[in-house]
Amino acid sequence: MFEQAFKNIDDVLWKEAGCTTELDYTEQTSWLLFLKYLDGLEQDKADEAILTGKTYTFILDAPYRWESWAAPKDKDGKIDHNKAKSGDDLRDFVNQKLFPYLHGFKEKASGPNTLEYKIGEIFGEIKNKIQSGYNLREIIDHIDELRFRSQTEKHELSHLYEAKIRNMGNAGRNGGEYYTPRPLIRAIVRVVRPKIGERIYDGAVGSAGFLCEAFDYLSSGKALTTTDL
Repeated sequence: MFEQAFKNIDDVLWKEAGCTTELDYTEQTSWLLFLKYLDGLEQDKADEAILTGKTYTFILDAPYRWESWAAPKDKDGKIDHNKAKSGDDLRDFVNQKLFPYLHGFKEKASGPNTLEYKIGEIFGEIKNKIQSGYNLREIIDHIDELRFRSQTEKHELSHLYEAKIRNMGNAGRNGGEYYTPRPLIRAIVRVVRPKIGERIYDGAVGSAGFLCEAFDYLSSGKALTTTDL
């Protein structure tokens, strides 16, 4: 699922004059994936709050949530193209409203370890290089079809990011130096032998390969309780 979607997205980015390297492809895909993932995460938390009789306060204001500007849905759960932005309207919204809004979180955050601060930091360091709003619309449509809920889906996404990081290194671009082959990651995890209850730290977390393999290692334990799981 992810592999074909990434290929389709790369094909669209290839047409963009501002995207000429593997790093550009990865960067532009990443900020969109992040906002899609964040929207799903917040919606899950909102649903959980409802079940417990609580109220969840969204991080992003309504106009800047994925479901509002990127992929508004009709009653059948499909993208409502009458409401979805496209062309110059979409590009201008992203460049002139969305990115400045997200960058502003860095100043409003209560501290550097908060998600709000990280959001502001991310969108202060990158910019949208997809200058055709129609290309951006096509990429958004591909990304909106992706799901990140199951562990299998997260693993697949992690593997694909590793491949992209490796490709950056093969092309002589920045970023490839952060690639660690998956067999080496597995070997390191087996040597470290993490245990349930210990804190696992992945300093670079480029593709979250160490975290994914540590999770698999812990999940394969023979004496796991329901609490451990």
